[in-house]
Amino acid sequence: MFDVLIIGGGVSGMSCALVLGSAQNKPFVSTKKIGIFTHQKSSSLQEALFNNAYGIPPGTLGSELLKQSNLHLVTVYPHITQIPEEKVLKIEGDYPEFKVITNKNSYTTRNLIVGIGSSNTFAIEGLMHYVEPHKKALPEKQRIQLRNTDHKVAEGIYVIGTLAGWRSQLAIAAGSGAAVATDILTLWNDNIPTHAHDSIR
Repeated sequence: MFDVLIIGGGVSGMSCALVLGSAQNKPFVSTKKIGIFTHQKSSSLQEALFNNAYGIPPGTLGSELLKQSNLHLVTVYPHITQIPEEKVLKIEGDYPEFKVITNKNSYTTRNLIVGIGSSNTFAIEGLMHYVEPHKKALPEKQRIQLRNTDHKVAEGIYVIGTLAGWRSQLAIAAGSGAAVATDILTLWNDNIPTHAHDSIR
Protein backbone atom coordinates (compact mmCIF):
# COMPACT_ATOMS: atom_id res chain seq x y z
CA MET A 1 0.00 0.00 0.00
CA PHE A 2 1.42 3.36 -1.07
CA ASP A 3 0.47 6.52 0.77
CA VAL A 4 0.69 8.41 -2.51
CA LEU A 5 1.32 7.46 -6.12
CA ILE A 6 2.22 10.10 -8.70
CA ILE A 7 1.23 9.31 -12.28
CA GLY A 8 3.60 11.04 -14.69
CA GLY A 9 7.35 11.62 -14.70
CA GLY A 10 7.36 14.99 -16.44
CA VAL A 11 7.91 18.44 -14.91
CA SER A 12 4.92 18.55 -12.57
CA GLY A 13 5.24 14.93 -11.42
CA MET A 14 8.97 15.13 -10.75
CA SER A 15 8.59 18.48 -9.00
CA CYS A 16 5.95 16.95 -6.76
CA ALA A 17 8.13 13.91 -6.02
CA LEU A 18 11.17 16.05 -5.19
CA VAL A 19 9.28 18.16 -2.66
CA LEU A 20 7.74 15.08 -1.03
CA GLY A 21 11.15 13.42 -1.00
CA SER A 22 12.79 16.39 0.65
CA ALA A 23 10.39 16.12 3.61
CA GLN A 24 11.61 12.63 4.51
CA ASN A 25 12.94 13.66 7.93
CA LYS A 26 9.70 15.18 9.14
CA PRO A 27 8.13 12.78 11.67
CA PHE A 28 4.79 12.73 9.84
CA VAL A 29 6.52 11.73 6.56
CA SER A 30 9.19 9.27 7.70
CA THR A 31 6.89 6.23 7.50
CA LYS A 32 5.10 7.21 4.29
CA LYS A 33 5.51 5.15 1.12
CA ILE A 34 5.73 7.33 -1.99
CA GLY A 35 5.90 6.19 -5.61
CA ILE A 36 6.00 7.73 -9.06
CA PHE A 37 5.26 6.27 -12.48
CA THR A 38 8.06 7.66 -14.64
CA HIS A 39 6.70 6.54 -18.02
CA GLN A 40 7.75 9.54 -20.15
CA LYS A 41 7.42 8.56 -23.81
CA SER A 42 4.55 10.98 -24.42
CA SER A 43 5.98 13.84 -22.33
CA SER A 44 5.94 17.20 -24.11
CA LEU A 45 9.49 17.65 -22.80
CA GLN A 46 10.77 15.17 -25.38
CA GLU A 47 10.79 17.93 -28.02
CA ALA A 48 11.37 20.95 -25.77
CA LEU A 49 14.26 23.42 -25.79
CA PHE A 50 14.63 25.74 -22.81
CA ASN A 51 15.95 29.28 -23.03
CA ASN A 52 13.46 31.01 -20.70
CA ALA A 53 13.10 28.74 -17.66
CA TYR A 54 14.32 29.97 -14.28
CA GLY A 55 17.36 28.09 -12.99
CA ILE A 56 17.89 26.03 -16.14
CA PRO A 57 20.88 26.83 -18.39
CA PRO A 58 19.85 28.22 -21.80
CA GLY A 59 19.91 25.61 -24.54
CA THR A 60 18.91 22.73 -22.24
CA LEU A 61 16.93 20.06 -24.07
CA GLY A 62 13.78 18.73 -22.47
CA SER A 63 14.86 15.17 -23.20
CA GLU A 64 18.03 15.75 -21.17
CA LEU A 65 16.04 17.37 -18.37
CA LEU A 66 13.89 14.23 -18.13
CA LYS A 67 16.99 12.07 -17.66
CA GLN A 68 18.53 14.51 -15.17
CA SER A 69 15.37 14.68 -13.06
CA ASN A 70 15.17 10.87 -12.80
CA LEU A 71 18.81 10.74 -11.73
CA HIS A 72 18.28 13.61 -9.28
CA LEU A 73 15.35 11.83 -7.64
CA VAL A 74 17.03 8.44 -7.34
CA THR A 75 20.30 9.95 -6.09
CA VAL A 76 18.99 12.40 -3.50
CA TYR A 77 15.72 10.71 -2.48
CA PRO A 78 16.18 6.97 -3.15
CA HIS A 79 13.36 6.13 -0.73
CA ILE A 80 10.86 7.22 -3.38
CA THR A 81 9.90 4.25 -5.55
CA GLN A 82 10.29 4.93 -9.26
CA ILE A 83 8.11 2.74 -11.47
CA PRO A 84 9.44 2.99 -15.05
CA GLU A 85 8.02 1.63 -18.30
CA GLU A 86 4.51 1.08 -16.98
CA LYS A 87 1.49 2.89 -18.36
CA VAL A 88 -1.48 3.46 -16.08
CA LEU A 89 -4.65 2.16 -17.70
CA LYS A 90 -7.30 2.12 -14.99
CA ILE A 91 -8.16 3.44 -11.52
CA GLU A 92 -10.58 1.58 -9.26
CA GLY A 93 -11.92 2.24 -5.78
CA ASP A 94 -12.36 5.29 -3.60
CA TYR A 95 -10.45 7.10 -0.88
CA PRO A 96 -8.67 5.81 1.16
CA GLU A 97 -7.90 2.81 -1.05
CA PHE A 98 -7.44 3.07 -4.79
CA LYS A 99 -6.27 0.32 -7.09
CA VAL A 100 -4.00 1.47 -9.93
CA ILE A 101 -3.84 -0.94 -12.85
CA THR A 102 -1.03 -0.65 -15.41
CA ASN A 103 -0.12 -2.59 -18.54
CA LYS A 104 2.09 -4.83 -16.34
CA ASN A 105 0.99 -4.72 -12.67
CA SER A 106 -1.47 -3.35 -10.15
CA TYR A 107 -0.83 -1.23 -7.04
CA THR A 108 -2.85 0.12 -4.12
CA THR A 109 -2.57 3.65 -2.77
CA ARG A 110 -4.35 6.00 -0.40
CA ASN A 111 -3.83 9.07 -2.61
CA LEU A 112 -3.34 9.67 -6.34
CA ILE A 113 -1.66 12.59 -8.09
CA VAL A 114 -2.19 12.71 -11.86
CA GLY A 115 0.14 14.73 -14.07
CA ILE A 116 0.43 13.28 -17.56
CA GLY A 117 -0.28 16.28 -19.75
CA SER A 118 -3.37 17.72 -21.37
CA SER A 119 -3.49 15.74 -24.63
CA ASN A 120 -6.94 14.62 -25.68
CA THR A 121 -5.54 11.10 -25.91
CA PHE A 122 -5.97 10.85 -22.11
CA ALA A 123 -7.61 7.48 -21.51
CA ILE A 124 -7.29 6.37 -17.88
CA GLU A 125 -10.43 4.40 -17.14
CA GLY A 126 -12.02 5.50 -13.89
CA LEU A 127 -11.04 9.15 -14.40
CA MET A 128 -12.75 9.85 -17.73
CA HIS A 129 -15.86 11.35 -16.10
CA TYR A 130 -13.67 14.19 -14.78
CA VAL A 131 -12.42 15.18 -18.25
CA GLU A 132 -13.48 18.58 -19.59
CA PRO A 133 -12.14 21.03 -22.22
CA HIS A 134 -8.98 22.86 -21.19
CA LYS A 135 -9.94 26.38 -20.08
CA LYS A 136 -6.61 28.07 -20.91
CA ALA A 137 -5.68 26.43 -24.21
CA LEU A 138 -6.69 27.34 -27.76
CA PRO A 139 -9.89 25.45 -28.65
CA GLU A 140 -8.40 24.16 -31.90
CA LYS A 141 -5.70 22.31 -29.93
CA GLN A 142 -8.44 20.21 -28.29
CA ARG A 143 -6.59 20.06 -24.96
CA ILE A 144 -8.33 18.65 -21.92
CA GLN A 145 -8.11 18.98 -18.16
CA LEU A 146 -9.53 17.15 -15.19
CA ARG A 147 -12.27 19.04 -13.36
CA ASN A 148 -10.75 20.23 -10.10
CA THR A 149 -10.83 22.84 -7.36
CA ASP A 150 -7.32 24.04 -6.44
CA HIS A 151 -5.86 20.81 -7.88
CA LYS A 152 -8.26 18.53 -5.97
CA VAL A 153 -10.41 16.35 -8.24
CA ALA A 154 -12.06 14.23 -5.55
CA GLU A 155 -11.17 12.93 -2.11
CA GLY A 156 -7.72 11.41 -2.47
CA ILE A 157 -7.31 12.40 -6.15
CA TYR A 158 -5.25 15.42 -7.22
CA VAL A 159 -4.25 16.72 -10.65
CA ILE A 160 -1.16 18.75 -11.54
CA GLY A 161 0.44 20.58 -14.46
CA THR A 162 -1.38 21.25 -17.72
CA LEU A 163 -3.90 18.51 -16.90
CA ALA A 164 -4.99 20.68 -13.95
CA GLY A 165 -5.83 23.48 -16.40
CA TRP A 166 -2.55 25.40 -16.28
CA ARG A 167 -0.71 26.80 -19.29
CA SER A 168 2.19 24.90 -20.78
CA GLN A 169 5.21 26.61 -19.19
CA LEU A 170 7.83 24.69 -17.27
CA ALA A 171 7.78 27.04 -14.28
CA ILE A 172 3.99 26.81 -14.02
CA ALA A 173 3.97 23.00 -14.23
CA ALA A 174 6.77 22.71 -11.66
CA GLY A 175 4.95 25.06 -9.30
CA SER A 176 1.72 23.12 -9.68
CA GLY A 177 3.44 19.87 -8.72
CA ALA A 178 5.18 21.49 -5.75
CA ALA A 179 1.89 23.03 -4.59
CA VAL A 180 0.16 19.66 -4.46
CA ALA A 181 3.16 18.14 -2.67
CA THR A 182 2.70 20.71 0.10
CA ASP A 183 -1.03 19.92 0.16
CA ILE A 184 -0.16 16.25 0.75
CA LEU A 185 2.36 17.19 3.44
CA THR A 186 -0.30 19.33 5.12
CA LEU A 187 -2.73 16.40 4.97
CA TRP A 188 -0.15 14.13 6.62
CA ASN A 189 0.55 16.81 9.24
CA ASP A 190 -3.01 16.63 10.61
CA ASN A 191 -4.01 19.49 8.26
CA ILE A 192 -1.53 21.91 9.81
CA PRO A 193 -0.15 23.98 6.88
CA THR A 194 3.39 22.95 6.07
CA HIS A 195 6.08 22.91 3.37
CA ALA A 196 9.59 21.53 2.88
CA HIS A 197 12.72 23.67 2.63
CA ASP A 198 16.40 22.86 2.91
CA SER A 199 18.75 25.40 4.45
CA ILE A 200 22.51 26.05 4.72
CA ARG A 201 22.05 26.91 8.41
